Amino acid sequence: MSALDLDFVRAQFPAFAEPSLAGFAHFENAGGSYACRQTIEWLDRCYRRTKVQPHYDFAPSRTAGEQMDAAKARLAAWLNVGDDELHFGPSTSQNTYVVAQALRAQLRPGDEIVVTNQDHEANIGAWDRLRADGAVVREWQVDPDSAELELADLERLLGSRTRMVAFTHCSNVVGSINPVREITDLAHRAGALAFVDGVAFCPHGLPDVAALGADLYLFSLYKVYGPHLGAMFLRRDLNARLPNQGHFFNAGHPGKRFTPAGPDHAQIATVNGVVDYLEAVAGHHGHGGQPAAAQAAATRTLFRGHETALLQPLLDFLAQHPKVRLIGRSRAGERAPTVAFTVDGRRSQELASLLGRQDIGVGAGNFYAYRLLQALGIDTDDGALRTSFVHYTSRPEVERMIAALDRLLSP
Repeated sequence: MSALDLDFVRAQFPAFAEPSLAGFAHFENAGGSYACRQTIEWLDRCYRRTKVQPHYDFAPSRTAGEQMDAAKARLAAWLNVGDDELHFGPSTSQNTYVVAQALRAQLRPGDEIVVTNQDHEANIGAWDRLRADGAVVREWQVDPDSAELELADLERLLGSRTRMVAFTHCSNVVGSINPVREITDLAHRAGALAFVDGVAFCPHGLPDVAALGADLYLFSLYKVYGPHLGAMFLRRDLNARLPNQGHFFNAGHPGKRFTPAGPDHAQIATVNGVVDYLEAVAGHHGHGGQPAAAQAAATRTLFRGHETALLQPLLDFLAQHPKVRLIGRSRAGERAPTVAFTVDGRRSQELASLLGRQDIGVGAGNFYAYRLLQALGIDTDDGALRTSFVHYTSRPEVERMIAALDRLLSP
């Protein structure tokens, strides 16, 4: 099959058969996606059968530990990284903060960290706080007209004291997919680490993290049809170099050095449900039995093809509307289906409420990209209107969104 079988996909999500959600169109997926059936079943099963301390030598505990270990190994294979390089924490924000504390001990006064003002605050604030210890934080700023990051601007910021470049794979407001490999190569040539926030990208297909060249790559599983956990790739040799952030007696255990507060064991086991779903999609479309990395690539292509076809009409409508300021690019192939915009003379919060009364769920606000909205001259209290969808969204839903916006924005 060359096209995504949407009927099969939607059948995997109980939300589409839930009576209380009948007639509702979910367009705030960038804030959190629906959970797939497999995730829900795994979580229910874990809480019923294995909600005990894992890794002891009695049956439910042993099973719980085996399920947690399997979840890590299976997801790591889809990301094309070692299972010892994948870590689960309560959230991406928490994981970022923990890594920042580890790096703090290795920085010397005058060492430099580059952040962007295109990012979610989680990937800015944790690094910005290191100024208190003498770090110099340099900001890679977006073009205020295009909202894009330019590689030439980064090159001018890099120097012999640069220790880290922190940036987003895909902005949760701008939507553009940044050239991660080019950026990581630039960082490495300067002798710096590359820290990538993949939260807004991963719902649209898990990447080949090894191919991206990142030293650290983080994303949130609750936006990838799973439980509320943060997943973090941390390169094996970097793990060994950074100071332990866990209990002192776990300093020799790579998997425990960066989880000072362990997340819910059942949620870790439930990550198996995310992989079950992705494998089901791959298998249904003729890619079953292939290595995990190959299934991941095929599934990513299926998701992106479906999303891109649905996205272009929405971008065309917004880009051509005289009252709309579209944030980011107008070509669907260059961005994720996370589309933020403002409307002349209308408040974003008001428009979001009016859409909500029509059972169309969208977001309005700064989306924790406060500095980005400041740079674009957008009121940070009211913010932008954001409509975001993923591969389970249908063409009629997008057409309904466009028609509703057309009515709301008409004179």
